[in-house]
Amino acid sequence: MQDIPSLSPQDALVAVMISVSAADENIRTSELVQITTIVNTMPIFANYDSDHLALVARTVFDLLDQEDGLDALFGLIRDALPEKLFETAYAMACDVAAADGQITGPEARMLEEIRDEFELDRLHAAAIERGARARYMVL
Repeated sequence: MQDIPSLSPQDALVAVMISVSAADENIRTSELVQITTIVNTMPIFANYDSDHLALVARTVFDLLDQEDGLDALFGLIRDALPEKLFETAYAMACDVAAADGQITGPEARMLEEIRDEFELDRLHAAAIERGARARYMVL
């Protein structure tokens, strides 16, 4: 594989969201719309060059295709993301996972991996997850 680019903190947030969407090997339109909406509206992305989305997506897909690629991806993300943004990244991941109205087994496992990787307090993680469920509830 070619050299893996380093990630900015914003790239790392995008990588987390893409990894959750790609976890079930079926990236849904609702998930892509959610990622785009987050990037276009959240203050943390105010100065982000959205042209980076494609590069970050390619990096995530390339890594997920490799043996031990998830570990490498998490290493890149941890190197780029300040600890104070771990809960932010998890909240964004939960929003992407919930965007299509269902969190499948692979997406749920990826969220668990992210929780573990960021060593999030279980109570805080549960509150973030519940907030995502509440935001994406349908009649």
